[in-house]
Amino acid sequence: MILDQSVRQQTYIEDCEVCCNPIEITPSFEDGELIGFNAQSIEQ
Repeated sequence: MILDQSVRQQTYIEDCEVCCNPIEITPSFEDGELIGFNAQSIEQ
């Protein structure tokens, strides 16, 4: 997974590489470093 460090906080949807179910990805950056990361299944 490639994350864009130029945006401090972001949320996007990506399909799991293993099961193809959608996952909501929420990384947080400060001064170009990853300071938080959350990944949550959004399968209903």
